[in-house]
Amino acid sequence: MGFFDRLRQGLSRTTQQLLGKFEELVQKADTPDQRSRPIEVETVEALEELLLSADVGVAATERIVGAVRGRARRGESLRDLVKSEIRAVFAGTTPPPSDDHRPRVTLIVGVNGTGKTTTVGKLANLLKASGQRPLVCAADTFRAAAVEQLQIWATRAGVDIVRAKDGSDPAAVVFDAIQTGRSRGCDPILVDTAGRLHNRVNLMHELDKIRRVAARAAEGAPHEVLLVLDATVGQNGLQQAKEFTAVAGVTGVVLTKLDGTAKGGVAVAIAHDLKLPICYVGVGEGIDDLIPFSPDEYVDALFQERW
Repeated sequence: MGFFDRLRQGLSRTTQQLLGKFEELVQKADTPDQRSRPIEVETVEALEELLLSADVGVAATERIVGAVRGRARRGESLRDLVKSEIRAVFAGTTPPPSDDHRPRVTLIVGVNGTGKTTTVGKLANLLKASGQRPLVCAADTFRAAAVEQLQIWATRAGVDIVRAKDGSDPAAVVFDAIQTGRSRGCDPILVDTAGRLHNRVNLMHELDKIRRVAARAAEGAPHEVLLVLDATVGQNGLQQAKEFTAVAGVTGVVLTKLDGTAKGGVAVAIAHDLKLPICYVGVGEGIDDLIPFSPDEYVDALFQERW
């Protein structure tokens, strides 16, 4: 199954809720004699309610609805207009950082329960399949069995792992991992950090320490900080993301459990409100169920179309 088909399958719960009602609106608004007229208030309100129910978010919904209200000036179809506005939201995100540093150090951060450790294993597997030689670092030294869990994923992916005893200083483990990765010719270094609540000051300070130590071990490190967000949490994850961005310098998002929610529109809210690129999405529990995110494919999968 290709990436597009897997993304479409992962979004199936969202599209089941979205598509039927959206098609009804399109049929009302896209007849030839309607395209040159302002869209009826009832249709606009129904579209707004539909987008909010898919967790597209208030601000992004207002932007899309505003474009729809002005449609009569351009004569576009409702379907094309909504899709183009969503694509424009993704186009407004900050591009991922350049890939000039070797080894490239990537921190994986987030709160407990988002699927952070499994994401590290899946990402290692994906990068290895693309011809890279990743090394994973078990810097979550406090959660019971976290290191063992990552070891299992590393074994499944067939990649090296740097680990330390429970209770070790996470920053020291990261330093060792970068040195080990450099000596073994591994790249990138994927660092699994401890899950932490965005409002726990001490834990957030620890994350800052990891960043500082990584910078001493490799120029410019961390070169990428990926925040793992649970799609089933929806809008509640946005505040977490804002706090992590302020402290950890988040450069991109991994959206997990997309297959487990009917609110897959949260990807639009993340891009609009945070201006952060979504780099990967999780569409299942298997090791191959993390896929690169493509805005174009996401929009077409959302509306069950191929491009």
